[in-house]
Amino acid sequence: MVDNYSEENIRTLDWREHIRLRPGMYIGKLGDGSSHDDGIYVLLKEVMDNSIDEFMMGFGKKVDVTITDREVTVRDYGRGIPLGKLMDVVSRMNTGAKYDSKAFKKSVGLNGVGIKAVNALSMKFMIRSVREGEAKEILFEKGIITEEERVWKSDETNGVTITFYPDDEMFGNYHYISEFVEALIKNYVYLNAGLVINFNGEKFISKNGLLDLLNDNMDKEPLYPIVYLKGEDIEIAFTHVNQYGEDYYSFVNGQHTTQGGTHLAAFREAYVKTIRDFFKKDFEPSDIRTSIISALSVKIEEPVFESQTKTKLGSKDMSPGGASVRNYITEFVKKSVDDYLHRNPETAQVLLRKILESEKERKAISSIKKLSKERAKKSNLHNKKLRDCRIHYDSNHDRRLNSTLFITEGDSASGSITKSRDVETQAVFSLRGKPLNTYGLTKKIVYENEEFNLLQAALNIEDGLEGLRYNNVVIATDADVDGMHIRLLLLTFFLQFFPDLVRKGHVYILQTPLFRVRNKKETKYCYSEAEREAAVSRLGTNPEITRFKGLGEISPDEFKGFIGKTIRLEPVRLKKSDSVRDFLEFYMGKNTPDRQEFIIENLRFEEDLVEV
Repeated sequence: MVDNYSEENIRTLDWREHIRLRPGMYIGKLGDGSSHDDGIYVLLKEVMDNSIDEFMMGFGKKVDVTITDREVTVRDYGRGIPLGKLMDVVSRMNTGAKYDSKAFKKSVGLNGVGIKAVNALSMKFMIRSVREGEAKEILFEKGIITEEERVWKSDETNGVTITFYPDDEMFGNYHYISEFVEALIKNYVYLNAGLVINFNGEKFISKNGLLDLLNDNMDKEPLYPIVYLKGEDIEIAFTHVNQYGEDYYSFVNGQHTTQGGTHLAAFREAYVKTIRDFFKKDFEPSDIRTSIISALSVKIEEPVFESQTKTKLGSKDMSPGGASVRNYITEFVKKSVDDYLHRNPETAQVLLRKILESEKERKAISSIKKLSKERAKKSNLHNKKLRDCRIHYDSNHDRRLNSTLFITEGDSASGSITKSRDVETQAVFSLRGKPLNTYGLTKKIVYENEEFNLLQAALNIEDGLEGLRYNNVVIATDADVDGMHIRLLLLTFFLQFFPDLVRKGHVYILQTPLFRVRNKKETKYCYSEAEREAAVSRLGTNPEITRFKGLGEISPDEFKGFIGKTIRLEPVRLKKSDSVRDFLEFYMGKNTPDRQEFIIENLRFEEDLVEV
């Protein structure tokens, strides 16, 4: 052991150096834009949060957002940043108006870090403020100032314009996906009545708040009309649909808290207690909440989030010295939901029938669950199927953004990934043969089927996503017909019994290279014919070209080349226009003639392409 620890080992980084050295502390994972929680969307959100805070304080009715290729521009029409402090706001830590509760009472941002992270992580960053007939503009590159304009007279409307280019040195070959940007924008307008956001020429506005949110995110008819309740600093909407699981959208001061927190925990607990009291029955919490889809929004002074990315609320109180979050939400839910059910007995009866159905199914599978757990324990099947990783959670007990479970087919592929993975954050679950087609089956099959029972246990999702052990669930199968079939069977299982796992953006498909092109100095992995041709052109005359037929053929050393920093994951995404029921019925149901006709038509189409 070498002991060379001295004064020379102690370093002091300036603000931009620290952000660029530890970007994960400020924006979570980097990513290339293929996932909704990648860093480039966090950068956009940090800029927009400031504009939304202006609106919430009563200044500026609209925000314009433009994304062209990699250039992002956000223009608000609020008060504008005081020109003398424009430089400090974007380049000096612990500087901002959010510390003054008189200027921003219930804002999203509180510590002035977000906009500085955008500056430091952008190849180019421009900020211009117009305020009371005067304007000022400053330009940066990777957080370093390159140009500062003098204050000039302007007849523009007050407000702030920010243009930034995320740094491809940090984010690689990134791209913005409009669907993810639109989801972010829709959440802003759902939560801010009267706000207009223009995105690339399209206007977004919501008249009915959380009612619109639920309607836009349901692909099934609600069992009863959406219950919509609104009070001071709190808004709730909920209903039930015919699906498994619980689906929640929770917000604090307009921030989408994807990992929940004290406010969501309080709502779930209060809802159960209120329903029990209303029906005077001691129902199981899972029977009451299963199949619920709900949205919750609260406004809190000086909220405390458990990370800079603000995905989980840690606040105990609504305001300094005020009521606790738990008590405030409990009292509101108890009174409002109870009153609603008394005024709407038809809804109460539908809800009761749903609870009783869930109770009946739970009791029917309880003995099967017990037997399946005993069987798995005796045969030690769980340890044989799962090669776990060491770290699932960070210091705040939040699920690690890079924690990943690879679901593989066969021992050879499983063995290769196991040997080449990052044992700190990457786990492997090995399937045996083709899984069962679960379409149309009840949850009883989850416990009767060994593969799915153990997969559910590995993910720890039996009681909901709160216990999910891995942020990324990656289906890693061969890119052949059998591999595609297994992929579809796994997606059917998730969509049938754990749809929120897909809806919340946790499920991915591992993209594996089709070719390896190399010479004596360099190796390139290619995922298409076009990439292969480009690699051949780049590497020169007669490079060695290998065509991979399956994951089992790829050695552990080769896996290390593309499941580390350069891993390609294709997210499984669902839009409201995608009907899960219709999708599963067509591909996995018994409509054989329709499916055969579809296959024949597409085969003809491919033949035509070949002839051309």
